[in-house]
Amino acid sequence: MKAYIAASYSNRKNLNEVLQAIKATLEALQIEPVVFVDQYSFTATQEKEMMQEAAAAIDDCDMLIAETSYKEIGIGIEVGYAKAKHKPVIYLRHTGAAHSTTVSGISDFSLLYTNSNDIKQQLYIILNSIIKSSL
Repeated sequence: MKAYIAASYSNRKNLNEVLQAIKATLEALQIEPVVFVDQYSFTATQEKEMMQEAAAAIDDCDMLIAETSYKEIGIGIEVGYAKAKHKPVIYLRHTGAAHSTTVSGISDFSLLYTNSNDIKQQLYIILNSIIKSSL
């Protein structure tokens, strides 16, 4: 299995600990993490190529995890695309961050966290549920 992780490109450095917790939890369950903002780089004029690559990466994954502590329009687009492709979507944000009504409203699972241990514990339960439902 593979999980596409949608996260803020402009706030990537602030999310390092969070993304490490997500990746560690995925890997513990033998799910390959795909962090798009880490694996691809585009110039401002390559918007079509960027979205084509994002769509192809989502197509190749079994689920999408949307880290929305920093709101980004692109995350909403990735979530909508994954949902249209009938992929489970996990909405994830820090408890101190603004709520995203659109991403939360379309997601299958919601995970609010205060620290990386919260992420690991809650995400492990959600991922096991997704794994069981795919068998």
